[in-house]
Amino acid sequence: MQAGGRTKDNNVEEGSVTEVKVTTVRPGNYVVVDGNISEVVEYQHVKPGKGGAFVRLKTKNAQTGAVLEKTLDADAKIKTVEVMDQVAQFLFRSGENVTFMNTENFEQIEMAVSALGGQEGFLKAEMEVKLQDCEGKVLGVKFPTTVNLKVQETPPGVKGDTVTRGTKPATVETGLVVQVPLFINTGDVIKLDTRSGEYVERV
Repeated sequence: MQAGGRTKDNNVEEGSVTEVKVTTVRPGNYVVVDGNISEVVEYQHVKPGKGGAFVRLKTKNAQTGAVLEKTLDADAKIKTVEVMDQVAQFLFRSGENVTFMNTENFEQIEMAVSALGGQEGFLKAEMEVKLQDCEGKVLGVKFPTTVNLKVQETPPGVKGDTVTRGTKPATVETGLVVQVPLFINTGDVIKLDTRSGEYVERV
């Protein structure tokens, strides 16, 4: 870790925790589940024909990435964690760690690749992301919705295959392998959706 940096931690002071009704929680919020800080991935409010309404949550542990599904009564309370977005620039990857730099105070933040939720393949030099910060502790990373990456290698499409709307694998500049339309060639720059990993368009 660089001097003056900090590491990812899952422990947050009580001052940043607020108890609210579970029906006010939305995807992207951070809550305390079984003593661990987790990000709400999915929220569903269910009103069955019989019985009381309930809320079904899918959460992702901010430290381990483990996904958990939980069902709570609609009147239940849940603890939420106050988080602020800090803009940071990707600097480099070293083994199983990545380092970002806060663009305001130039502080360097190192965290495990596993904390990126499988989105590390979208990271390229000087890319800006939002670190979700709570009292100096990074709970998660928000990537831009889309990213433009250069195709380093892809097999040529066979003439006539465009009619079938087929796809083929392509390796982009970060080493990530994605499926692209047959007309994409080596050297093209393509736009990818960081949420699904799907091809959007040629740039």
